[in-house]
Amino acid sequence: MEDLYSELNSLLPQTSREPLPLPDQLDEAATYIKELQVNVEKKRETKRKLVITAALDKLNSTGSSSMSSSVDVFVPRRFPRIEIQETGPILHISLVTNLEHKFMFHEIVRVLTEELGAEITHAGYSIVDDAVFHTFDCKVEDCDFGATSRISESLKKFVNSVN
Repeated sequence: MEDLYSELNSLLPQTSREPLPLPDQLDEAATYIKELQVNVEKKRETKRKLVITAALDKLNSTGSSSMSSSVDVFVPRRFPRIEIQETGPILHISLVTNLEHKFMFHEIVRVLTEELGAEITHAGYSIVDDAVFHTFDCKVEDCDFGATSRISESLKKFVNSVN
């Protein structure tokens, strides 16, 4: 057990040269772990904002834009917007809607799974102001060239019908 305490103490940043009593070592370890958790959460939030910024920048390169008030990036005026990238049998789908088009997340999932037979491997969303950023990754079982393009066209047709 002494070896485990010693190993735990060696993982902590060393603030003093004198050895600490065991209860103090445990308190210091708990405090350090809590600090690490806070740092991880801050970095996750930063990453989320950077991903949203990158998605907005990518969408802005193809459409008109206006400045968002609380986010320092450009937001497309025309909602919804969809972008689909094909990587073999995997589709990466980015959908930007406003809060009025909340139903589209569920409808895209339904179209992908029920109508097109795709397996969704990831689905998520983030909300910034009145924009909702949806991301989907799905695998197409019927991996012929026409399957992925057929899915892409069906989704684009659905999203454009809402505009």
